Amino acid sequence: MATVAHTAGEPRSYSGIWSWITTVDHKQIGTLYLFTALIFFFIAGTEILIVRSQLARPDHGLISADLYNQLMTMHGISMIFLGVMPLSVAFFNWIVPLQIGARDVAFPRLNALSYWVFLFGGILLNLGWFTGGAADAGWFAYANLTSTTYSPGDGVTFFALGLLVLGVSSLAGALNFTVTIINMRAPGMSLMRLPLFTWMAFVTGILLVFAMPVITIGLVEIFFDRYLGANFFNVAAGGDVILWQHVFWVFGHPEVYILILPAMGIVSEILPTFSRKPLYGYSFVVFSGIVIGFMGWTVWSHHMFSTGMGAVADSAFTVTTMLIAVPTGVKIFNWIATLWGGSIDFKTPMYFALGFIALFIIGGLSGVSHASPPSDLQQQDTYYIVAHFHYVLFGGAIFGIFAGIYYWYPKLLGRHLKEGLGKAHFWFMFIGMNLAFGPMHWVGMDGMPRRVYTYPTEMGWDFWNLVATVGAFTMAISFLFFIYNVIVTARSKEKALGDPWDARTIEWSIPSPVPHYNFAEIPTIKARDDWWVTKYGPEEHPTNESAVSDPGNEDEGDHHDIHMPDPSYFPLVSALGLALMMGGLVFPPFLQMFGLDIPIISVVGGVILLIGTYGWAFEPVNG
Repeated sequence: MATVAHTAGEPRSYSGIWSWITTVDHKQIGTLYLFTALIFFFIAGTEILIVRSQLARPDHGLISADLYNQLMTMHGISMIFLGVMPLSVAFFNWIVPLQIGARDVAFPRLNALSYWVFLFGGILLNLGWFTGGAADAGWFAYANLTSTTYSPGDGVTFFALGLLVLGVSSLAGALNFTVTIINMRAPGMSLMRLPLFTWMAFVTGILLVFAMPVITIGLVEIFFDRYLGANFFNVAAGGDVILWQHVFWVFGHPEVYILILPAMGIVSEILPTFSRKPLYGYSFVVFSGIVIGFMGWTVWSHHMFSTGMGAVADSAFTVTTMLIAVPTGVKIFNWIATLWGGSIDFKTPMYFALGFIALFIIGGLSGVSHASPPSDLQQQDTYYIVAHFHYVLFGGAIFGIFAGIYYWYPKLLGRHLKEGLGKAHFWFMFIGMNLAFGPMHWVGMDGMPRRVYTYPTEMGWDFWNLVATVGAFTMAISFLFFIYNVIVTARSKEKALGDPWDARTIEWSIPSPVPHYNFAEIPTIKARDDWWVTKYGPEEHPTNESAVSDPGNEDEGDHHDIHMPDPSYFPLVSALGLALMMGGLVFPPFLQMFGLDIPIISVVGGVILLIGTYGWAFEPVNG
């Protein structure tokens, strides 16, 4: 049985696994997000390895067309909603409160609820694998592929319900971090003194607040079509299949920037640290991120040039698609200018940050070609598109995320990941990435359509598909280096210093790992890059040794007067109730009442959700 501890300066806490189940501490929640997202990431990676094995040879019969569709659908949706997004949220949890000088987020229990809803939503999304087949309509879920005519099983229903639940998690997290950044900054931390990562988290949070309701409407319509016999997308009954495309891409293109902006923020923190100079053009980088967030809403229909929108619409979205490259180019220019003339230290985080820049440039340049309708019509629905968005989302977001993991790992967990293993991870991942997705540019331009489970040998695509498969498995090997690195590091007794990189922002001014209260005293911020100025003064002339002692060597002391929120199991109870209420709409048993089929599991889930919400409302925050 779990025991309860409550010592001076610490919140009431539970021991063992119960401490993780009831935690409301942003650092622990960030760790839960990280490891859960990595598990889903590896599952999604395994799915695509099976797909690539099928495509390694022409006329290959390793898997059926139906299984291929399921694997492709679940790979795409899992990578986006269960991989990249929660990995970014892990960093929001870990880093944002530390960078703004706060002891926690604005709503700690809402933060815990966000994680548990994410976990149960991910499980719900994958339940189709155990009930006759997963969703097979593609990660884009185009109508009428989502209808019961073309997807008769429960896979698409779980797809819609799972994403609806995940949307609750995303919205709760976005509101929480937006409020945290606005209201909980340390004294002197003006908006133009915010670290770049926190700025990009802020823009991402606002994008999520406005984007999630859009896709929620579309998913509700899919569910109503399947579950209640509605006809939102049934053309024969007056519905409109193009409606879904507009709804999906109005959400989907801001979603691209929801995925990439956190990685841009991470890179903007790493480059100045390892170049030993301030970020070039801080204000321009900030405002370019804001402009990207705004313009992300103006480009969605370049995905729909082939639907026949007309010359006026095509021209408008051509212009906006070209213009959005400008703020992105501003960021790249400033990153390169930061490197220029710097005293560059090539550590593993810097390797991944530089890899991000190189690969993102390739993905960005290939994306600009989609701005022109004649060019887009040639490239649409070919492997050229697959190459483009993987260079952006894998070469961009994933490389940026791993840069952040290697950079902040010693701060959060008090251990250094091994440099040799880290660099092996980078090179295998970098080479594998280019082997896997580089050839897709020319096989796509040679006419290979996406979403085909096989192809005839006379098309001449054999060799490059084999190369792409070798690249995919090379990337898989790279992740083994990472896993082994984490295991080796966990067993090591070597402790990280509080400021091992000689960094610039205030999260490095406290010991590693971070105390439960973060800051013994809330800092007063006197300058941008406040920790750097504290160490070296405002003249930006660093010496070989810090002017202040490393915080990792300082005694924490007795801070009995610091009060932190107590743990709570009500977020878990509420999240479980929500998941059961949604999933029970599909699962029997059903009770006949008033001529209606009442889903018993949903009713039970609703009761659990009510109990969790009631207990939450009346639970004291402290003690």
